Amino acid sequence: MKPGPLSSVGVPGDLPGPGDMPRCTPLPTRVGVGTPGPDEPLGVVAVGPDGAGRRAVLATLLDVDPALLAVPDGSWLVMRHAATSTRAAYVPGYRQPHAYGADRTAAGPALARPPRRVELHLPDPPLRHFTLVDTADTGALGPAGVRVLLDAAGRAGAMLFVIAADQAFTAAELNLLAEVARTDVAVFFAVTPGSAGWAGSDSTAPTEDAGASVPPSGAGSPSPGPTVDPVAVAVEAHRAALLSAVPGLAGARWFALHDGDVAADVRRALVGWAADEGLRRASSDPPVLPGEHARVPVAADPGDWSERLDRQSRTCAQRIRQHLALELANIHLRVVQEIVFGVGCAGLPQLLDREMEALSLLATAQCDRAVRGIVDDAVARVFGAPLPEGVHRRVTQAMRWGMTEDRTARELDRVLLVTSTAGVAGLTGDGAIDALAGYPRAARVELLPPVAVALSGGCWQHWRSPGNDNPNDARAWAQRALREVELELSREISRRFEVVRLSLGAVLSDAVDHGILLA
Repeated sequence: MKPGPLSSVGVPGDLPGPGDMPRCTPLPTRVGVGTPGPDEPLGVVAVGPDGAGRRAVLATLLDVDPALLAVPDGSWLVMRHAATSTRAAYVPGYRQPHAYGADRTAAGPALARPPRRVELHLPDPPLRHFTLVDTADTGALGPAGVRVLLDAAGRAGAMLFVIAADQAFTAAELNLLAEVARTDVAVFFAVTPGSAGWAGSDSTAPTEDAGASVPPSGAGSPSPGPTVDPVAVAVEAHRAALLSAVPGLAGARWFALHDGDVAADVRRALVGWAADEGLRRASSDPPVLPGEHARVPVAADPGDWSERLDRQSRTCAQRIRQHLALELANIHLRVVQEIVFGVGCAGLPQLLDREMEALSLLATAQCDRAVRGIVDDAVARVFGAPLPEGVHRRVTQAMRWGMTEDRTARELDRVLLVTSTAGVAGLTGDGAIDALAGYPRAARVELLPPVAVALSGGCWQHWRSPGNDNPNDARAWAQRALREVELELSREISRRFEVVRLSLGAVLSDAVDHGILLA
């Protein structure tokens, strides 16, 4: 199947133009590992395969009933600290969360579609130090789910990988861990008993942090006879298998969860990481940025900055539209493959919604990077040299003030919902975008609101109906829906960069007229 009919634009590249055409800032071509800002809350993202007992591990760490941690398939569970236990579901298409009962017998509300996340607030001491996030099973993530997970893990700062003694790392899990190993994310491993215990044994020999208690692979053969500890052997086998493929995780800590004492060790390790990481993030954010209050005179000859700003805005908008069109064509191919050979019609909404979540992260990252490049280039031309971060922040704040009076700018803060008729509807209002985050981020400091695309509840109702199980109809619907998403995103990207051009032009025009930055 060719991607051409879906995409309305060609291969990404620089637009033709004069030799001095400004180049757009290099854009990310896929969702990478997120970067934690100084205000980003500390978090531990729990991942692992189905059957490893991840929910039971988290319940043990928090000393709660595992039934309290149950969420719909595909939803993420975000656990935070609060004085009172509450539970709420954040569903795309709604401006307000749906309340769950925070007790073991409470049933969730009847929802048209699964929530992107369920937030559980508990008065548990570990949650004072970090947010705990339970994700979908690694086998159910798919390529888009892995990208969303990597973004969340990078912003949270730590990952807890739970695997059973009788399970093995899959190729997809090793690729995920290899991506994490190239970042500053702290990784902890927890090994749980398999279906037959620890290698078929009921041994409960005490095992502390396996990274320290289990001898490194190749350090020597275990002693023969009854001194062999099946718990240590199981953990070391997993560690050796991991390090043979991902040597960058040699410093990760391992725990064999066979009793409550080890669970306490895991809690202490995570709290210790949170204390160190909190200090590191706090020290990376100075109380006063360089240039935040300094006098910034305009350059003697700022040149044709206005014309260059116009050209650069158009160039960046065009490149982002091209990248997103190609990404949507790739999504179309993956969706068709899954309809025919994988999840089928009933699984189409969950699959496509996960793809839209990853696409939203990619589009947001591309817009943020391009806008920052445009602002930096224009400011450097008007004021004569690249300026410190404090000046950039002042210009951005002045642009934001101007955008509050612009009706077009206010309309950027909205959600794009794919409907059951393969169309795209818009939803605005406080909380509409927040409901789309599987792991919400700190308050944004970037100029533009995030790009937000999701599937409406009607898509689930339609494709889970027994009469709508025709793969050909599902393929045609997916193609129409993705085509509408492409058209709407193209308009959205153009509108965003036009707003940036106008607001930045107004701020810099005032500076040129007065000879000094007024913000």
